[in-house]
Amino acid sequence: MAQKRKARELTVTAATQLTPNMRRLTLHGEDLAGFPEDAEGAYFKLTFPGESPERPVLRTYTVAQYRPALHEIDVDFMLHTDPTGTACGVAAPWSLQAQPGDRMAIFGPGPATFINTEADWYLLAADMTALPALAANLGRLPADAKGYVVIEILADEDRQDLTLPAGMELVWVLNPHPGSDESPLYHAIRELTWLEGQAAVWAACEFKTMKKNRAYFREDRGLEKSHLYISSYWKKGLQEEEHKVAKSADAG
Repeated sequence: MAQKRKARELTVTAATQLTPNMRRLTLHGEDLAGFPEDAEGAYFKLTFPGESPERPVLRTYTVAQYRPALHEIDVDFMLHTDPTGTACGVAAPWSLQAQPGDRMAIFGPGPATFINTEADWYLLAADMTALPALAANLGRLPADAKGYVVIEILADEDRQDLTLPAGMELVWVLNPHPGSDESPLYHAIRELTWLEGQAAVWAACEFKTMKKNRAYFREDRGLEKSHLYISSYWKKGLQEEEHKVAKSADAG
């Protein structure tokens, strides 16, 4: 019989509003002692009450920052809202109400997937759900890297300070309606000048936009799998469990 996974019990120690639509929680606990040193960019599962204690509701998030000596991780939450302005889902509303001292159990981390750094130039693209993972990838780029970083945000005020090589051009794309059929992130990517030499791409965003970007990178640009990582982090109108089914069908 397979060994049952053990949750890591953590405590909220700080809550910070990074931007109008991005909230950061700091989680602390001795259970983080077993986290790998390079956990930034890795995914893990937050747990919320489900039908029974044995079947919690799980939501996938990225380790935005990890301070091993302090047994702390930072987790960033994009604040999806419905037409009434109410935060959607399970995790975003929790992040808005969480206070220091609140408890949270997590599972993980799982492995991070980073951009292939054996390339002549680089393109990293994300919406706000994937911004923490993109930031972790920026830290892997060589100092002389050139290329583009394209980030979709809900409002101009959602811009964050990022550290990137001087040769990387940063492009902010405004989309107040995340998951919309217009896919402005996709159109911004298509408008970039494709540079000479071998490109490496890391991109993560909403499902519909991911599919458009994937077709562009594979069919229009002929990018090989070895130099292309592309993933959907969510799908408009679906819970994570339903999104997982959609991703499976798409992969098949």
